[in-house]
Amino acid sequence: MVKFNSIEPFVPGGSNFQESRQLFLEIGFSINWESGGFIGFQREGCKFILQDFHDKHFAENLMLRMTVSNLDEFWKEILAKKLDKKFKIKLKEPTQYPYGREMHLIDIAGVCWHIAQEN
Repeated sequence: MVKFNSIEPFVPGGSNFQESRQLFLEIGFSINWESGGFIGFQREGCKFILQDFHDKHFAENLMLRMTVSNLDEFWKEILAKKLDKKFKIKLKEPTQYPYGREMHLIDIAGVCWHIAQEN
């Protein structure tokens, strides 16, 4: 039987691909590879591909959920770096929802990242 191992979404970089690239580096992702308008990012077991693609409507309707081992520490890390001011991204503090505790980060392109406490 085939085992599914991972999923790596292609995430739009928005109107300023280089600024989006820098944002994810400052969040703590590293670049595994970079070629022709695509960047493979990874932080521990979390991977995605940033694409030099801009479609405001698509980006603002895309939501991704990522889990971290310690949501409060990640929140402190993001605040300490003042990424919301440096990159003009939107942040919502960790909040308890019926489906779990998470914070929100709306990136440069408008993608909403739901960052949740790992269960």
